[in-house]
Amino acid sequence: MIDFRYHLVSIVAIFLALAVGIVLGTTLLQEPAVKSAQELTAQLTKTKEELRAQIDTLQGREAGNDSFITSVTPDLVSGDLAGQRVLLIETPGSGSAARESVQQVLDQAGAEISGRVTLTEKFLDPKGRGVLDGLVNQLKPVNMVFPATTTSWDRAATLLASALVTTDQTQSGTPNTAAADVVSTFETGGLLSTEGEVTKRATLAVMFAPEKVYEGESAETQAGALVSVADGFDVGGMGTVLTGMAATTALPGDAISAVRDEGEVSKRVSTVDTVDMPLGRVVIVYSLREQLAGRAGQYGVGKGASAAMPVETSATPSPTATSGS
Repeated sequence: MIDFRYHLVSIVAIFLALAVGIVLGTTLLQEPAVKSAQELTAQLTKTKEELRAQIDTLQGREAGNDSFITSVTPDLVSGDLAGQRVLLIETPGSGSAARESVQQVLDQAGAEISGRVTLTEKFLDPKGRGVLDGLVNQLKPVNMVFPATTTSWDRAATLLASALVTTDQTQSGTPNTAAADVVSTFETGGLLSTEGEVTKRATLAVMFAPEKVYEGESAETQAGALVSVADGFDVGGMGTVLTGMAATTALPGDAISAVRDEGEVSKRVSTVDTVDMPLGRVVIVYSLREQLAGRAGQYGVGKGASAAMPVETSATPSPTATSGS
């Protein structure tokens, strides 16, 4: 009969065997294991140093390229937008640094900045669609009729574009008689703010996407609203370019991707996702020139970009254009 002492001896034997195994294992394998770990550490350190050197080299080359493009930008864009007035449109989350850099290049291209419109978060709020519709119905001229499929932002963008941009070069710089009421009413409603002589109509528009894509349950709706604004100003004027920085991943709140994914809109509105690069700001000018010629393109390095820049940049616009690009 197996008694308690048998169990006790068995348990002691098991633990003794484990202890002997651990001692033998650490004694016999200690040197190879340590050597292997040391070799792996050395290899990882070497790889890290090589990658760091590659990064430093690439950053140095990029800085050199950026410096060169910046120095020759005045020559690259000189006179490309002479005689054109450009309206700048900022969106919630867009940065002033990008806008100031683009404005400088537009000046170098000979464009005149008509002013700046800054959309507010309230403008994009899905809960405020009733307010937008009410203002549009109150302010729109009798002959402005919207298709049944249009959204609140489609209608608001059409109304704002009719007040702030024109497809007729001869009307550039002249105020629309209804523009003051439209702008002041939207400002009073907290939907936008303005700076400069925005009521003296522009021919072109540059719209700045938010630096970070919108997130949350309303992200896709907000991005869609920006698509409506860009498209509305493109149709109401002689061309619109939406610019920003390429998103690292495709998200519903990315306005640039939303334009590129919208088949009909992407045929009219151009996008440039390299606004943070000197070359990208030159491409914005070239894209506006392309818009004046009745063409559009999707440029940059992000998802949906077809090329880094337009192939042709020398088309001369007609001074009597009467329709959007």
